[in-house]
Amino acid sequence: MCGFLTPLTSAQDPADFEVMVIANDLTHPWSLVELPEQPLNFLVTERDGGFKLVSELGFIDEIPLELPGLFVTGQAGLFAVSLAPDFESSRELYFSYACGVANANTTCVARGTLSRTRPLKVSDVKQIYVAQSLREGGAHYGGRMVWLPDDTLVLTLGDGFDYREEAQNLQNHFGKIVRMTRDGEPAADNPFPHKAGGYIYSYGHRNSQGLVYDSEADNLWQHEHGPRGGDELNRIQPGKNYGWPIASYGIDYTGALVTPYEELPGVAMPEYQWTPSLAPADMVLYRGSEFPEWQGALLVTHLAGKRMQVLKQSANGWEVVHEIKLAEQQRLRAVTGASDGAIYLLTDSPQGQLLRLSRAEN
Repeated sequence: MCGFLTPLTSAQDPADFEVMVIANDLTHPWSLVELPEQPLNFLVTERDGGFKLVSELGFIDEIPLELPGLFVTGQAGLFAVSLAPDFESSRELYFSYACGVANANTTCVARGTLSRTRPLKVSDVKQIYVAQSLREGGAHYGGRMVWLPDDTLVLTLGDGFDYREEAQNLQNHFGKIVRMTRDGEPAADNPFPHKAGGYIYSYGHRNSQGLVYDSEADNLWQHEHGPRGGDELNRIQPGKNYGWPIASYGIDYTGALVTPYEELPGVAMPEYQWTPSLAPADMVLYRGSEFPEWQGALLVTHLAGKRMQVLKQSANGWEVVHEIKLAEQQRLRAVTGASDGAIYLLTDSPQGQLLRLSRAEN
């Protein structure tokens, strides 16, 4: 069931790394989370609505999941799964997904409870949040989630692609990051309590695909896709405007300017930007033991760039200190650092894989 792939890297000898295939035949897997139990098991979402338990030995169990109004097309579908902060006692899961129909859809969040015994099932599924407003098409939904220490849930939202100007409009949730309670209500101290239901935490985003909270430094890190160029890594602060589409390092897919401005007064500048675009897909703050030299680094997976980058902060800001590609040149979607110290990756494909990256044994 398991096999090995050959890693290529521009920063270290490929012999330093070992990449094992844990599982195959995952259908466009989108997110990956470790369950806090032994043996090592992961929950994996698939964009078409599939939900699976994958063991460290590669055994796959289907978990039935019915999400209210799930909409699947293009980039739309099931996105992330997140464990509630008290998951070990509550067994609560949170799902982000596209909901609605082709001419009226958006990003939603549902909550459910995972059973304690096999076969696993999700019960009491309830939709708790629906992003304002509805759109046509099937692109740019965001969908990453993270918990803050005050037990509030932060969710990224895309600009809907054809609705990019709305990312600057505080009367809707296009191109926003929102923050809510466990019941889906707006957090009481959000910065715009009288705008768009009070949910907005930050705005001016294009399509946020990575989100990490650093508890040691109390920083919320996010990355988002630019158009052609201008993918961004941002430190998210409440109430800030992150510029899209009035300020960007990227240009439109036609080659035309989206905006003549890379910087503007009142716009928070990215901490790092990728030009040309690599399409960053996910991100994790590494705290594992397998690669001590990466402690505190951000691991960023890329779709178009087909690589994982290791970013560390220095006196001069963020820099890429390592970069790993696979010989098979696969699009890398999700990443997590597991309790065994290794790094686990999901490839984005109709036959997606769960991979384990570890230090090679000499």
